[in-house]
Amino acid sequence: MRGLFVYIAFLFTCVANPSQASAQADEIQWISFEALEDSLALHPKNVLIDFYTDWCTYCRKMDKSVFSKPAVIETLNKDFYAIRFNAETDEEIIFGGQLFVNDQVGESRTPMHQIAQLLATRDGKFAPPVLLLLDPEFNALGRNFGYLDSNQLLEFISTK
Repeated sequence: MRGLFVYIAFLFTCVANPSQASAQADEIQWISFEALEDSLALHPKNVLIDFYTDWCTYCRKMDKSVFSKPAVIETLNKDFYAIRFNAETDEEIIFGGQLFVNDQVGESRTPMHQIAQLLATRDGKFAPPVLLLLDPEFNALGRNFGYLDSNQLLEFISTK
């Protein structure tokens, strides 16, 4: 009986505060690399990875003026798994049964994580923002090096 009361109270809270229920539709549902593996196994979809850095002006601009647009949010949440990845993070990531680290921390002014080195460089160099579009089997469908406005982003992900 107590469990039923807790459930009814939870439902009432969601109905009484619709902003909590709709908050998820108002932003992109970014996931982690670890969550991606499980998600792809359950429900295959294409993947968009946004590689960024904290110092990147165009990355912040995309975050504010592109990833906040309703059409972009709706398309990414419906048709893609979206990952935002800080290319300079020192976080250890296990993906595909393999450990990825940032082995440049302390050795470089702009240390780049192994995942960014593997997926987001051009001619051995990383210049954010970088967008990588992958199919559910993790085959590359497209890469974009640089800023895209919302229309360009929607075109980039729809043509693949």
